Amino acid sequence: MSSLPQSLRRSTLALGLAAVSALAVAGCTNEAGNPQTANLVNGKKLFVQKCGACHQLRRAGTKGLAGPNLDAAFSVSRQEDWGDKAISGVVYGQIGYPGIGNGMPAKLVTGDDARDVASYVGTVAAKPGKDVGILATAVPTAGPAKTAVAKNGVLSISADPNGQLLYVEAKAEAPAGPIKLEMPNKSGIDHNVVIEGTPIKTNIVKNGVAKGSGTLKAGTFTYFCSVPGHRQAGMVGKLTVK
Repeated sequence: MSSLPQSLRRSTLALGLAAVSALAVAGCTNEAGNPQTANLVNGKKLFVQKCGACHQLRRAGTKGLAGPNLDAAFSVSRQEDWGDKAISGVVYGQIGYPGIGNGMPAKLVTGDDARDVASYVGTVAAKPGKDVGILATAVPTAGPAKTAVAKNGVLSISADPNGQLLYVEAKAEAPAGPIKLEMPNKSGIDHNVVIEGTPIKTNIVKNGVAKGSGTLKAGTFTYFCSVPGHRQAGMVGKLTVK
């Protein structure tokens, strides 16, 4: 563990300490994630929607920065041959009882959903390769970058509906002058759009359509999500105004 950065050592230690209580819960209630009986497709979908904004998990394609990188956090566990079920038990315990002061709300998912999420993470965390079979297509990945083009004075830039920290349109075009800015968001995760270098921005929404307005001048601008960590994770694009 000494070769890991200090922040990751703390994350790994916290998860390791959580293993004791998590595995105790598993032994007493038989409710911990079990990859052999869980719905891993449901677990992957829910992980991306509920957890991906805060956690990096390579196989899920998530790039959140607010919480631990789960591949890094469980790399030592893999080296020590914990096994999928043991890691799932730790994750299940963290979902229900994340600890005081770490910023993670308790019970983001519950019941069978919590077991599915824990089992998915336990199955893929810190493993090489890619998801295969139905897991590979459980969460649609972002296709080629699309371009949003203003129409009738409205520029619409959509948040990725599957929970990834991306906009559907990585580029946008608009004429100079008054503009109404909209961001449809079906992801269930807080997002907005801010056009850097201008006062134009939308409100933050997690389900619905965020709106803003202002006047654009000719030039090239960056737009981004101002929710902490989202821009750094890739929720950013380029706007060309002519």
